[in-house]
Amino acid sequence: MRVSVEYLKLNPLGYVPALVDGETVIADSFAIILYLEEKYPQQTLLPRDLQRRAINYQAANIVSAYIQPLHNGAVLKYIDEKVGPNETNSWVQNHLLKGFEALEKLLKDYAGKYATGNEVYMADLFLAPQIYGAIKRFEIDMNQFPTLLRVFEAYQELPAFQNAMPEKQPDAQADSRIFQGDS
Repeated sequence: MRVSVEYLKLNPLGYVPALVDGETVIADSFAIILYLEEKYPQQTLLPRDLQRRAINYQAANIVSAYIQPLHNGAVLKYIDEKVGPNETNSWVQNHLLKGFEALEKLLKDYAGKYATGNEVYMADLFLAPQIYGAIKRFEIDMNQFPTLLRVFEAYQELPAFQNAMPEKQPDAQADSRIFQGDS
């Protein structure tokens, strides 16, 4: 997928997401969520409890550093070229499973209805799309991660999460290339 010159002005890496809020441009998921947390403190994305807050940061970082990059089309293309087209999926699955194993261990003692309790927090915002992509794109069987599967099923009940599905976005590719590695 080609990235427009206009988008590269917003995000020099050419990746998604990018948030434009007036004169402010932020081009990183973690930075965007922290920005929104501070801009809208009445709608907090972090629990007050310091320990649960730390677990949110840790879970979000595991996702953003170790899981999400493997959903990126440029990364997948590089793996395909260096490792081989027949090995890409198994290579990615191996690394995703490692990240999900860590998250399962981290969250099992903190999860309620959602990742760190009964409210949606930062960890949930990071987890939902990556679990969705792992299932749809890389055929990961989430049954081996009962905590993650349970919270993911809870996300499916929330209209905000339903509306955020990739295929529901106005710029979604009609040919589902977003699940083919061209994102």
